[in-house]
Amino acid sequence: MGKERFQKLSMQHSPFFVCFFLFFIFLIAPAGDAQGFSDRVAAFVDDEAITDSELQAQYQETLKITPDITRDEVLNTIINRILILREARKYRIEKPSPDEVIKEYIDLKERAFIRVPETEIEKYYEENSDKFRGKEYDDVRDEIEQYLIEKELNVRLKETLRELRKTAYIKILGKK
Repeated sequence: MGKERFQKLSMQHSPFFVCFFLFFIFLIAPAGDAQGFSDRVAAFVDDEAITDSELQAQYQETLKITPDITRDEVLNTIINRILILREARKYRIEKPSPDEVIKEYIDLKERAFIRVPETEIEKYYEENSDKFRGKEYDDVRDEIEQYLIEKELNVRLKETLRELRKTAYIKILGKK
């Protein structure tokens, strides 16, 4: 008889017990866990997720340096970093920070193969002589060469990233 009474009582009050149990769980659950569930994914690069909180943090940092940058530009920069870091891992480049890994990869795989002919440096000097008023060619030659190297490096990096993006699965989720 006691067993039947217990079953009857528990069936009548089960919604109360469930609500109390759930309330208790939410009450004692650490705030960090609850917050982890609410962080949405902004994008995927293959199997790697970029969360909204990561994107927002990077966006806020970047705004300090470049006030007119958009959230989409920051997201694309994060995606590019992920792709270059993955490519650098293929060459077993190891450095203390991701920025140093990226720099080493760029220096080894891109910059090392750029050569600017002397004629191109001279041509740039002549075509932009108004920028160099009062300065001799020998005084600005290295500066011009460095500028032309960086210009070519940017072209090569854009092409490299275009190729890396072709082979990666990139999914950008709902925009805010």
